[in-house]
Order: sequence, then C-alpha cells, then structure tokens
Amino acid sequence: MDTQDHPSALDIVIVPPTHDLGDGFQVRRALPSRQRRMVGPFVFLDQMGPHVFDAGRGLDVRPHPHVCLATVTYLFDGEIVHRDSVGSVQAIRPGEVNWMTAGRGIVHSERTGSVLRQGRSSLFGLQCWVALPSRHEETDPAFAHVEAGALPCIEGEGVEARVVAGSFWGRRAPVATLSDLFYVDVRLRAGARIAMPPEYPEQAIYIVEGGLDLGRDGVFEPGQLVVLKPGAQVLLGAPGPGPTRIMLLGGEPMDGPRFLSWNFVASSEERIEQARRDWQAGAFPQVPGETECIPLPQTQGKPVRYP
Repeated sequence: MDTQDHPSALDIVIVPPTHDLGDGFQVRRALPSRQRRMVGPFVFLDQMGPHVFDAGRGLDVRPHPHVCLATVTYLFDGEIVHRDSVGSVQAIRPGEVNWMTAGRGIVHSERTGSVLRQGRSSLFGLQCWVALPSRHEETDPAFAHVEAGALPCIEGEGVEARVVAGSFWGRRAPVATLSDLFYVDVRLRAGARIAMPPEYPEQAIYIVEGGLDLGRDGVFEPGQLVVLKPGAQVLLGAPGPGPTRIMLLGGEPMDGPRFLSWNFVASSEERIEQARRDWQAGAFPQVPGETECIPLPQTQGKPVRYP
C-alpha cells in the first residue's frame, strides 16, 4: 500500500543536547528547543540523570525564583528534598508528584537529603515547567505533593500507565492544574502496544528508556521528544528486547505567546523585567532554613518569545 495512504503522524522529532553540570551529572533539555518551543502549556522539559552521586555529594540546587508558571517534578529513581518560600518541606520519591505553582512569585531549593549523602545515591527523573493561563499568572503561590498510590493507573496486557497530571484515557490525576493538559508515565513490556488517541490539539512523547516503535514512522531512541501532528492517533509499541518507558505530554495551546528568561516565564516582557528587578533587590520571599541563593545572571539577553 502506498505510504500516501498512511501519512506520517509526526510533526517533529527533537534530539536534545546533553549538558554536563559537573561530576558527570548530565541534563537533557528537550523543551524549549529551536525546533519547538512549547507543547500545549509545557514550556520546559529537562531529564536529570540517570546519575550516581558519590558519598558526601548530591544535588544542590540553591534557592531560586519563578513567576507565572508551575513546575512538576517526577522521579524514576532517587529522592529530592524540596523546600520553598510558602513553607513546604517535602521529599519526593519515584512515582510521586511535586507540583509547585509559582503564580505571582515563589522561591525554592532542591537538594539531596543529608541521610542519602552518607553513602552513594542515585537520581533519575524529569522536571517540567507549565506556563499558566494569563488570567492565572498572578495567582497565589502554592505547593502540592501527591503520593504514588493516589495517581490513577491503567493496567493490562503488558502495559502500565500512571496519570501524573491532568486527564487522559478517561482518568484524572488529583493535582489541581490551571489549564487543560496531560502528563502520563507509560511502561510497556517488550512486544506490548497501546493506542494513544488525539485527546488534545498538541501532544508529544518523551522516550525515557528502551525504544519506541511507531510503526511506519519508525523506532525512536531514549532521550528523544516526538511531537505529533494535530489529530494524529498512534500505536505505541515496545520493540524489545527490554521494556520501554515513555512520558506522554501536551494539552490545549496557550492563550497567547509567552516570554522566557532565566527562571521566569510570563505573557509580557514587562513582567519578566519586574521579576528580574525584584530578585536582584531581594524582594522575593525567602525559603525558611536556607541561607544561599542563585544570583541573577550578569549576562542576560532579551526575553525569548514563544512560540
């Protein structure tokens, strides 16, 4: 049969660069990229690790600010202790969700706990930023933690899927989001398949482990972000020999462009400039128990407009 009868479901495939942050700790940044700035409200996607820290070492992301966005942290291995300026202190472990709404402004740190530092410790996970709708950009800052057992699961025939945030396949995660989106952890045994319906206008697949078989569109490797065409339905398959793990993400398009600079995302350049001034002037709230902070970068260009 002619391939014109089966047009490609792919919009673009992003192969993110790998950055070494020191001591071999690597980060892959799939969003934003030159090829695609956003998928639904997702404006940032980082893969952390996998990495093993030597005894006495660990993750140390000092206090830093955010405005007009939400962050979602999801781990496959390891543990991170989150602290923020609304008073939250929360360890996150594999399968759990940390959802932080920055709104008008929040400061947080992310570190390896003191007990884990006594020996070797591992870390592997994803962190995303979700842009907030313009009417909610200045909402009150907040933090929510969801245990793994509270997330809705879909299981059967070699497939296990966990809805991390938003709604997909008729299941809704308990964390409150401010826009229509989905974020789903899917594990497939070798040879297993599941259909991914076009539930949202913008949808993508991030390959965490193993290969992803998309039939006529090919097989994709870990670390790649596959962005689908609007309305495309695909069959997700694990080609083997081992299992496959992927994250499905996307949602409704944003209600207008977003600007991004350093840790700030907003619908106007003026709001980002205000956030810069506030951080430099020490006007953001502090994180209880923290004495350090990440200074505003000295060299900053004009905020980048997305999309």
